[in-house]
Order: sequence, then C-alpha cells, then structure tokens
Amino acid sequence: MKKLIFILSTFALILFVQQTKAQESKDIVDIAVSVDDFSTLVTALKAADLVGALKGDGPFTVFAPVNSGFAKIDSKTLNSLLEPENKEKLSSILTYHVVSGKIAAADVVAALDKGNGKAELTTLNGGKITAMKKDGGIYLMDAGGNYSKITKTDVMASNGVIHIIEDVVMPN
Repeated sequence: MKKLIFILSTFALILFVQQTKAQESKDIVDIAVSVDDFSTLVTALKAADLVGALKGDGPFTVFAPVNSGFAKIDSKTLNSLLEPENKEKLSSILTYHVVSGKIAAADVVAALDKGNGKAELTTLNGGKITAMKKDGGIYLMDAGGNYSKITKTDVMASNGVIHIIEDVVMPN
C-alpha cells in the first residue's frame, strides 16, 4: 500500500512539474490568450497594439484584470476605448497595469512589510500604483484612489509574471 501511495504521489508531482514548466514556457500574451477570463484584456491589447511589446523579453509584471473587471466599465466607454482613434489612451491604461521587472508575490509581501503595509510601484506608462494590505488581502490603489483586489498571484511566464486582479485600475 505504501508503495502504491508513493508511486501515485510521484506521478502527481511529475504532472504538476510538467504543467508548471509548460506554463512557464509560454509568454505573457500566450498565457492571456489561453485563459477565457482574459478575453477582453486580449482584445484590448490587440486594439492598443501592445501584443508585440508584451511578447518581448521583459521581464514584466502584469496586473491582469479579468473580464468582470472590464465589465464594470460603462460599455459605451469601453467600446470607445477600443476604437482606433483612442489607441493612445487605451495603451496608457493598459501599460498602467504593467511594471518593469519580474515581481513575484513574495517580493510584493516583502515590500509591503518594509513599507508598513504599502509599496509604490512605477508602471510602464510612468504612473504610480500602490500595492497595499487591506481587509485581509492585497490590493492595488490607482491614481484616483480606486482599489482592485489581487485574487491570484505568480502565474509565471517565460518573460515575467502575471497577477490577476478584480478591477481595471486607471491612471490620472
């Protein structure tokens, strides 16, 4: 019986490692495309012409909003942002969700401990976003004082890491 448990445990571990390595062999965009709940994000990345940049070497840390986060934006406003004439504004919003470097959850927690529960991050669009401990979780606070909860961390990619957030954060 012990031998069977050992064999099953070893098999499960091998599958887990292979799955993790397979995920890490994909870049940020490939992972986003493979997740149904990022379909709006992928559409926005294409409209802003940022796919090529996020397929680059990086490393990048992406705070990726799920579809329900985009759904909280008025549909008329969201559709307007996806139009070609608003490409620059959409690009600014999306790059506000990206930080240069690979910042894992442990790094964020260490920065929060060092900063008394807050850590300011500079985004690719040049804006500031604040990670903070709040209500038993870790949130991002945008330039307008709005919050988005980080719901899943450390989705490792070949060119960085993705942290999943509930809402779209906005620059000034």
